[in-house]
Amino acid sequence: MKSDAAKRGIERAPHRSLLYAVGCTPAEMDKPFIGLINSFSEIVPGHIHLREIAEAVKAGVRSGGGVPFEVNTIAVCDGIAMNHPGMKYSLPSRELIADSAEIVAEAHAFDALVFITNCDKIIPGMLMAAVRMNLPSIVISGGPMLAGRFCSDDGVKHVDLSSVFEAVGKVAKGQMNPEELEKLADVACPGAGSCSGMFTANTMNCATEAMGMGLVGNGTIPAIDTRRIQLAKQVGRQVMELLAKGIRPRDIVNEASIGNAFAVDMALGGSTNSVLHLMAIAHEAGVDFPLSRLNQISQRTPHLCKLRPAGDYHLEDLDAAGGISAVMKEIKSVLNLEAMTVSGKSVAEIVADSHLMDEKVIHSTSNAYSKHGGICILFGNLAPEGAVVKRAAVAPEMMVHRGPARVFDAEEAATAAIMNGSVKSGDVVVIRYEGPKGGPGMREMLTPTSLLSGMGMDKEVALITDGRFSGATRGAAIGHVSPEAASRGPIAALRDGDIIKIDIPNYKLEIELSDKEIAQRLADLVEFEPKVTTGYLKRYAEQVCSASTGAVFNR
Repeated sequence: MKSDAAKRGIERAPHRSLLYAVGCTPAEMDKPFIGLINSFSEIVPGHIHLREIAEAVKAGVRSGGGVPFEVNTIAVCDGIAMNHPGMKYSLPSRELIADSAEIVAEAHAFDALVFITNCDKIIPGMLMAAVRMNLPSIVISGGPMLAGRFCSDDGVKHVDLSSVFEAVGKVAKGQMNPEELEKLADVACPGAGSCSGMFTANTMNCATEAMGMGLVGNGTIPAIDTRRIQLAKQVGRQVMELLAKGIRPRDIVNEASIGNAFAVDMALGGSTNSVLHLMAIAHEAGVDFPLSRLNQISQRTPHLCKLRPAGDYHLEDLDAAGGISAVMKEIKSVLNLEAMTVSGKSVAEIVADSHLMDEKVIHSTSNAYSKHGGICILFGNLAPEGAVVKRAAVAPEMMVHRGPARVFDAEEAATAAIMNGSVKSGDVVVIRYEGPKGGPGMREMLTPTSLLSGMGMDKEVALITDGRFSGATRGAAIGHVSPEAASRGPIAALRDGDIIKIDIPNYKLEIELSDKEIAQRLADLVEFEPKVTTGYLKRYAEQVCSASTGAVFNR
């Protein structure tokens, strides 16, 4: 056992003494040590219940003959960090989470790992750590939050965090009063769990299941459902099986399983952030997965689900309709069915056991919303390395758009312009110097997109950025434009009034300028000066790569 390095032999007597101090018994020295890396936090709604999940995992580990040790890592709530300097730390936290998980697991010589997680950057951070260390591992999420219920003159509506962000735009436009906004805020997030729509956290939890690193139900069983506790116990037992059989993350996470995860993402119409994170996981696993391949997957994968923000359903509805395995059964013709999972079953065996229970929530392939997937990559002279759009959440009239640029060098300036009414129908709002290096940290920008949606302008105005968008974003919001402005990408050459052409069906994002004029404008730019010159963000900006490769660190 790997843990023998910390407990076996005469020279390890001091180590055993310390292990006895934390409650180990002599008999447990002969058993595998299992690390439970938990992102429990009292500030993140998706994580407030993870101690309960951990206790259930521990019970499963003990029943399987292992000794569980719970340790912790950090977590950022993107919703609370949104629209202020705290958001600069969200994406950078992913790398810290991966690194801290590696440090604590390797320093204490754990034999196998269970990653207990939820929310946007924590899930991919832990998956990156899992494939990096390649110890027998399973991921279990805390599960999605239930939707809130909001009573108004129009009746009872199912609402979520995105509803509150959009309502801010309604207040700004005089369509809702502040008192109603506060009533909505009070009920939109009714308790523990990752925010209840197909936002980034739930997209990544579902992708974890589709990739084979989580058991069936990982993505959709609600946080407060007792089935989540049962699943946690099952995870504890199953990690002992993986250890006994020597099955490791890189036996599961490969080109086939990452392709499966992207295909399910396309069918769900998931968050654009999944592109960033799955590319980073592929990088850690040593899998070559070029960004352009996503359009090939999108072209052959039908869009079957419209959950919030694209539609009216939530994760609890997807769970009742059959969950991720039911979605996979519908698109099995585009999946690699031989791919293995941590359950010990192949994808083929899992989909054979699944059932589609509600075709209103999960459409059949013959009744797909679109024959193409919900996410695609745009290329052109404005994004030579690519840009990402959630086309499932784009209004039909904005799938092709041509309009003048309104250029802003920070999110706050764009938000102010939207709030004061200076952004007009037909405009293309450009927010730059918000990329991984330029931000630094590649902030999510749910506030400007939600304002446009709340004001009813999401069918009239496009938004382009080298930063990111929340999974709760809807409208013609195009992010991850690469190269970013701070790296002298073409987005840095834009000026107010330049005409931008968006052609989502043909995967194009272009500026009506010649290559020579773009090059001259870039040559005339002054040297980029970092916005942050101290602390972790300074180090992050110096090490981070392009969003087109997952915004991972140079190594």
